[in-house]
Amino acid sequence: MRAAGPLVAEPSVFINGRFLTQSLSGVQRYAREIVRALDRRPGAGARYVLLTPQGADASDLDLQSIPVRPVRGGRGHLWEQTALAWAARHGQLLSLGGAGPILHPRQRVVIHDAAVFRHPGHFRRGYAAFHRGLGRLLAARAALTTVSKFSRDELASVLNRPASSITVVPNGADHLARTAPDDRVRSMLGLSGRPYFVALGNLAPNKNIAVMIRALRRLPDPDLRLVLIGANAPAVFDRSAPPPDPRIHFAGRRTDAEVAALLRGARALIFASLYEGFGIPPLEAFAQDCPVIASNIPAVREVCGDAPDYFDPHDDAALADCMARLSRTESTPRRLLQARARLAFYTWAGSARRLEALLAEDRLANTSR
Repeated sequence: MRAAGPLVAEPSVFINGRFLTQSLSGVQRYAREIVRALDRRPGAGARYVLLTPQGADASDLDLQSIPVRPVRGGRGHLWEQTALAWAARHGQLLSLGGAGPILHPRQRVVIHDAAVFRHPGHFRRGYAAFHRGLGRLLAARAALTTVSKFSRDELASVLNRPASSITVVPNGADHLARTAPDDRVRSMLGLSGRPYFVALGNLAPNKNIAVMIRALRRLPDPDLRLVLIGANAPAVFDRSAPPPDPRIHFAGRRTDAEVAALLRGARALIFASLYEGFGIPPLEAFAQDCPVIASNIPAVREVCGDAPDYFDPHDDAALADCMARLSRTESTPRRLLQARARLAFYTWAGSARRLEALLAEDRLANTSR
């Protein structure tokens, strides 16, 4: 990482670094990997500056070109709406994490999905209301990008904008393809020699953990395990109570190397989400040649094509059937080829190129006004 020194001229694009103060989920993964990919673009050091709240740590991004400039003024939404807006006032602003300062006149914002509009019950009431209002304000002032055609159409509907005005720059998953697996994690979790399935992601209501638990109960194998990787959400589980099935492992947050090893040894990843704007975990599983059992929802169909086994996310019997089948047999070569093709289509480098082209178009549009 290189700290920003005195600049002869302002860069053309400031990057909103608030994501560095947030827990890692799909949104923050997107921001981190896009910034890393932009850092490898020609001329990145002269074109971009990453603006961060004071005290935010950008060292693990390992940026070689893009300078990092801490900006005083607190953290969170207040920092974003005031200190960030002022620091970026002379250039374009790129906000990758679904929020940005509403008063900045030359901003591109990536809003990842319409979940706060479509499923407000999955969030705290105040959080959902705030982000619905913020989304509407940003839609009126900023250029909008999202991560899938499904999310584009959803956002166009709830924000009353033409779908053609919202661009698509998808996620990638090659970060896990280039990660060396840490195989020690399987013995640490007591999984050596056992068949197991993995669920990956924050354990929030839309992740539909309950259907996995019901499906596991239908399978009598005492050695079978379900490994839940990710931060626990209190709204989903009361961790003071015993797990509903002793075969469930709450593995908590894990490093990319540990996730890669767990996926590589799993019978399959189970991705049971009720609603997604994209869904990175199936692609991460593909990166480790891990089969995928996925809920039959539009965004996952768009991203994964015919590579997974699909099931109705409300049907635990159908999920149990998929799990039983993959417990007995290996994934077919045809499925593996389809998975690798989907993985090759979604790369962080390709998304960074697309985003850079959009920023150039924005700059031309602003100068012609």
